[in-house]
Amino acid sequence: MMRRRDLITLLGGAAAWPVAARAQQGERMRRIGVLVAFLQTDLEAQARITALRLGLQALGWTEGRNLRIDERWAGADTALLTAYAQELIGLSPDLIVTGATHGALLLRQAIPPIPTVFVGIADPVGSGVVPTLAKPSGNVTGFTAFEKDIVGKWLALLKELAPGLKRVALLFNTETATFAETFWRSFEAAAPAFAVKPVRMDVRNAVEIERAIEDFAREPNGGMLAVPEATVTVHRELVIGLVTRLRVPMLYPYRYFPNHGGLASYGIDVRDMWRQAASYVDRILKGEKPADLPVQAPTKFELVVNLRTAKALGLEIPPTLLARADEVIE
Repeated sequence: MMRRRDLITLLGGAAAWPVAARAQQGERMRRIGVLVAFLQTDLEAQARITALRLGLQALGWTEGRNLRIDERWAGADTALLTAYAQELIGLSPDLIVTGATHGALLLRQAIPPIPTVFVGIADPVGSGVVPTLAKPSGNVTGFTAFEKDIVGKWLALLKELAPGLKRVALLFNTETATFAETFWRSFEAAAPAFAVKPVRMDVRNAVEIERAIEDFAREPNGGMLAVPEATVTVHRELVIGLVTRLRVPMLYPYRYFPNHGGLASYGIDVRDMWRQAASYVDRILKGEKPADLPVQAPTKFELVVNLRTAKALGLEIPPTLLARADEVIE
């Protein structure tokens, strides 16, 4: 038989104990979609999504408690990306995050509008994703990786790496990179200052990539640049293997290219940008409007050089360039 004192203690404890539990049970579950233009097996892409998750956790968002994340992985397939965008829209999420320009354009037109945060896309103004960086308007804002003028810097670095270059090709796929034309025009305009002939290398798939690079390599004194877009990233091992075997110096937009054997890269820490994107997701979920959040442009770029690959290509990297590098892979 329970004594009165024990009953009071039990009831008092019961009144205090469920406070945290009741707070969790009463907390609204929010739902976000993540639309990715890479393969789900891509470890680099997975690292970006992990960075987003960690950023959200640091701001108090926990999957299964107050957050649900629906992922869709389209690879470099624009038709699949379009289908997945519609699928995510149909789930009526509170917000969608995307790293694809094509995805951001589709979500910008969503009816009803769904708040959207893009991460790491190039030239969002030239692509038509937002009218201006300062005032994105509509339902879309985010973090941009590059503007088209970066091509001049890439060319300058490539010429430092390989001063004898006479021809430089720009590798991209206009289907997965709607902004590629603005990069190409900037590339054409910058090329004469570096005494190189600009070569357009617009490819759709692995077969076209292999054919285009092999054809380009038949003439001497050629180098290459890569537009930061899905097709080049999805097929990066093929690209790196081909240009190394054919001894074509190539500069890339992200450090994971030289980390996997590419010659050099100049660009942003894209994983960190995905982590930063969590701050905009958090603010929008708490009531702010995308139109009131300016698009964030990168402030820090990193230069990475792979000396092993330089040696394989027969290149002597200038000490002045090595001194400026943020990382040298030996």
